[in-house]
Amino acid sequence: MVWENYVERNPDVLAGKPVIKGTRVAVELILERLGDGWSETELLASFPQLKPEHIRAAQAYAAAALASDELILFPEPRE
Repeated sequence: MVWENYVERNPDVLAGKPVIKGTRVAVELILERLGDGWSETELLASFPQLKPEHIRAAQAYAAAALASDELILFPEPRE
């Protein structure tokens, strides 16, 4: 999956958040819905401008972003 074919950042669209090219559907929104348990079928029905490859591209973009990010350690919880 070459996510660059499907995801763009444009300062004039959603304040520069990554979106699916040609839409105002944010990668963040797709990932949030998947995390909430939505199926691919539910996403595609709710956002008819999306295609299955857009969902995979959003996931690939997130993986690439995490792979290039610094490790952030969270403090141990206090009791």
